[in-house]
Amino acid sequence: MSFTIYYYIMKNSKHSVSKNLLKLSILLGISILLFSCENTTSKEKKEPVPKEEVAKVPETIWRLKAILLDGQSLEIKALDKEGNMFDVNAIQNSDQDSFLDIEAFVNGKRIPIKMLLNKDKYAPVKAIDKGGISYDIKAITPQGEKLDVKGVKRFGNIVSIKAITKEGTFYGVKAISPSGKLNDVKGVKINIKDKEMTLNGFNVFAHVKAIHQSDNDYEGIINPKEKLKKIAKRKKKSTKEDEFKIIIWNIKAVTKDGKNLQVKAIDEEGKQFDVKAIQDSEQYSFMNIKAIVDGNELPIKVLVSDDEYAPVKAISRDGKIYDIKAIAEDGTIIDMKGINRLGNIINLKAVTDNDEFYAIKAFSPKGKLNDVKGIKIFDRETEMTLRGNKVYAHVKALTQ
Repeated sequence: MSFTIYYYIMKNSKHSVSKNLLKLSILLGISILLFSCENTTSKEKKEPVPKEEVAKVPETIWRLKAILLDGQSLEIKALDKEGNMFDVNAIQNSDQDSFLDIEAFVNGKRIPIKMLLNKDKYAPVKAIDKGGISYDIKAITPQGEKLDVKGVKRFGNIVSIKAITKEGTFYGVKAISPSGKLNDVKGVKINIKDKEMTLNGFNVFAHVKAIHQSDNDYEGIINPKEKLKKIAKRKKKSTKEDEFKIIIWNIKAVTKDGKNLQVKAIDEEGKQFDVKAIQDSEQYSFMNIKAIVDGNELPIKVLVSDDEYAPVKAISRDGKIYDIKAIAEDGTIIDMKGINRLGNIINLKAVTDNDEFYAIKAFSPKGKLNDVKGIKIFDRETEMTLRGNKVYAHVKALTQ
């Protein structure tokens, strides 16, 4: 329209000077208009798609206790170098209570609690603050005796945490809600290696969380050199330290009428591969879920995305991506997605084209069931970057 106006005015102007001035003015106006349009478009492209905020509920504080053999309990506290004591609590800030953060409440600050990497018999549990400041985690007896709280044995992704007397007696550590619910306090590992991360100068062996209770709690001594093996090499016992027989749990999408659909990893050519939960120790409360591709275990993650639902993918060592899908009886491919977040938990569902949601479960050979969920360790969008892919959550099988 601007060029049409320009042509009409020039055709009907009588004076050349007026024409030149008018021409210059109009060209300047058009340039400004075009620049403005271009700048507006550029800004619109750069604006990120707003992400849905995590729905939160009023916080519920769960108290940490060491439970004695006679059912009595001891307070769990964080102690500074001067012996000052501070509360240690699990925090429920959503409608889920299966995977809760545990923090020390120190002078108005909340300080994360981690299990540290060392070569001692037991792994120390500490609250780690900025500037390299740490607080010991202790159980306090009625007589004022301070019992160490430490990691005593690793079972796959779980490290048992106990309060330990001078005589070597172990007391379980629990998180107790105001209504009397109990969660186990455990060390949780995401990384297969001993070292999870470095936090404020400390090497972290495991994250400390409150998780649903299970009947697979054992005592023993930590083996800091424990390494997991590829599934292809796990079928036979290799050493005395590796005597547990690997148990493979099947992953299924459960329809509303109770049918169990296979869950598969699918490559670009449409080739399908098994997706399994792997129980590689006595515990099954927190298990890895892997895509088994040509004898290799590929990690499965929820990826960062601006889509309505977060994609769930398996990622190979060379960065190749595999879609995770449920397969209906008629061969229909159904996306597996992260549909919402509740605190540290991402609900994973198979989502049909009609927006029907099917729960994802892990089934043991003996009929036990675990929930398949996305797990967040950190209160930030990106947990890590894996082979060029931003990870929003880790996919695990949890005790229901």
